[in-house]
Order: sequence, then C-alpha cells, then structure tokens
Amino acid sequence: MDNEAAKELVRRGYDALSARYDEAFDGESKYGPWLAELLDRLSGPSRILDLGCGSGIPVALTLAEAGHQVTGVDISEVQVQWARERVPAATFLQADAAQLEFPAAGFDAVVSFYALIHIPLDEQQGLLRKIGEWVRPGGLFVATVGAAAWTGAEENWLDGGVPMWWSHADAGTTRGWVEEAGLVVEREEFVPEGVGGHALLWAVRR
Repeated sequence: MDNEAAKELVRRGYDALSARYDEAFDGESKYGPWLAELLDRLSGPSRILDLGCGSGIPVALTLAEAGHQVTGVDISEVQVQWARERVPAATFLQADAAQLEFPAAGFDAVVSFYALIHIPLDEQQGLLRKIGEWVRPGGLFVATVGAAAWTGAEENWLDGGVPMWWSHADAGTTRGWVEEAGLVVEREEFVPEGVGGHALLWAVRR
C-alpha cells in the first residue's frame, strides 16, 4: 500500500469512528497523569502543538483550560469539527502532519499521543526533524510511539466495519530519530495495552 492510500485509510477510519474511539480508549483517564506532569513543567502561558489532536478531549481541552495557547492538528475532518465545537479556545487544523510547516522555535511544547504510529514509516523521521525545529530550546516533546516494529492494517477496527492502518519502528529506532532531531530523550516508559503496548517518550530540545 502506498503512503497516500494508507493515510486515506486512517482519515476515513477516524471520520467514521470518532465517537467510538473516544469511548473505547478513555483518554481522560489514560492521559491524565501525562497531562498533569506536562502542566507542572510548563512555566506560564505556553504555546503548545497537539499533533493528532483527535476530538480535542482531553488533551487540547485540558491545556486550553489551563490558559495555554493550543494548536491542534488532525487528518480527520470529523475529528477536527468535534474539536472546534468542544474546545473553542484552541485553534484546529485539518492537515497531514507530515506536510505541516510552522516557524522555528514556535512552540514551547509539542505533544503527540497515538498519532505518529499512523504516519508512514518513511515519513516519520522527516516529521521528527521538523518537530525538533518547531520546539524552542528548552521546550518539551512528549509522544507515544511504537514499542515494537510493525506495519499493517485491521479490517474491522473497533468492530465498526471500517479498516485502520498503523506503521511504526521499534522504540529504540524512534528514540534515535528523536535525538537526531536535536531533542534529548529524558525518559521512556512502556504503556501496556491489551497483549502489547506503546512507548511514551519525554524529550527536551537542546
């Protein structure tokens, strides 16, 4: 499957199952400790980019309610529409994250939860280089990435009758790409999920 076809599967999947995804993965409880730590580490009102913002809850909402300037990006038009309704204080863009352009050092933090794993593998290193430029020196990058290498699709995602597609390297490879982008990985945590899981990376811009 070529990259554009894979991205279209992802977009259509989230367009179709936006509400079901929120119910299935209970982001409010899963992301709560991560957001609490992020808020604790931010000094004063901050500019935050949320890559793969989904419906805006809980990440963009929590950050915006804390007084931060949030820009959310998602490939799904339905997710972005939900986010704009739920978090009117933030700015949301429907876009392919790998094609984005932002000013250098334009954000105090970039967060990306369960989104990089939907980007074609051969585009991830380039996107991470961009993220390294977008984060100001001393700023944060927090992301979930694959724990083990895998690329593939599921035909009946969330029992919703639509396919979904993923692609990710192992955590060590992705961590190397993050560090090559000028970010220092402070911590890596395993986040269990079903019989597998993901890796959570905390990094700081040099």
